[in-house]
Amino acid sequence: MKIGIDKMSFYTPAFYVDMVELAEAREIDPNKFTIGIGQDQMGFAPLSQDAVTMGANAALNLLTPEDIAAIDLVIFASESGIDHSKAGAVYIHRLLGLPKHARAIEFKEACYAATAGLSYAQNHVAAHPDKKALVIGSDIARYGLSTPGEPTQGAGAVAMLVTANPRCLAFNNDNVYMTEDIMDFWRPLYSETAVVQGKYSTEQYVHFFEEMWATYTEKTRLSLADFEALCFHLPYTKMGKKALDTIITTVDEEKQAELLNYYQLSTKYSRQIGNIYTGSLYLGLMSLLEHQTTLTEGSRLGLFSYGSGAVAEFFSATLVEGFANQLYTAAHTEQLAQRKRLSIPEYEELFKATLPTDGSDYSIDEKLDQAPIKLVGMKEHMRLYTAK
Repeated sequence: MKIGIDKMSFYTPAFYVDMVELAEAREIDPNKFTIGIGQDQMGFAPLSQDAVTMGANAALNLLTPEDIAAIDLVIFASESGIDHSKAGAVYIHRLLGLPKHARAIEFKEACYAATAGLSYAQNHVAAHPDKKALVIGSDIARYGLSTPGEPTQGAGAVAMLVTANPRCLAFNNDNVYMTEDIMDFWRPLYSETAVVQGKYSTEQYVHFFEEMWATYTEKTRLSLADFEALCFHLPYTKMGKKALDTIITTVDEEKQAELLNYYQLSTKYSRQIGNIYTGSLYLGLMSLLEHQTTLTEGSRLGLFSYGSGAVAEFFSATLVEGFANQLYTAAHTEQLAQRKRLSIPEYEELFKATLPTDGSDYSIDEKLDQAPIKLVGMKEHMRLYTAK
């Protein structure tokens, strides 16, 4: 029995920052942002959007009444959780009107957690092939104004429906993974922004990929020539290429050109949205599938997942017949086109706005955001969500 992703979608808030304008405001050469790290725009989440609302909005495109009736597992993967105790999946379960008799849990391990969620969901569906699992990766990458990490911020979520006999792609059950306790990126409980050792983190990302690739090829006896394309976790779009460059010379020039072309297609959405942590690998996967015109049934795709701290995984999936019918290209294109560009002063003002941390009641101007699901305030230490 094949198990995999039946369909998937993403959501990013209705605001973005132009990276050329940001660079100029910070008195930095714009090429360092648009070419050096490969970012054109940066998605921005106002107070009305948090990891929960973005995750729920990402799933809205996907779910039919038949899907909703069959979902009995919701996994919320995030490093932007809103509560130390209660899982964000519980809120999403209610906001989407999912069945009462379902599990709802939250996973955390930096940017890797959605991959762990997919593995858990796969095992669940294998045991219950008539059921479906909803896996969500949702995050707000936030480093602070005028910090070195500012151009690698972003906001968004992905939602993936895992089923038996999937209509998009099937997992090949060839996963390899590893863990090492390192301090390349972390966020202490007392901090609203992350701590990152940028150069070291990049080095570890590449190191983990090289080790994962060596382990994978030894295990499977596959080579780079057996893959149509590779997708990577993309904290910024140039990061994945640093890993790809370590193995690309193992194939001929024609194959290299194909892989590089597919890689560039996989970065298109990330160039417009920025870093979304747990969802970034799968945003890249959607970008590849929704921009390419030459992949076919049976194409093998490689996926490299990395979460600082650090855990990494490499695995493959195969496109199934009719996969193109499961894509939401038009909806995603429209969503990006309808966003509002924030001026730098507007961005800075919205960035400084924060929810109370002392339990005070708080209302958010509902005119700020027309999303179907949003946060409208806080009362008695509780977040108040609305769904149209």
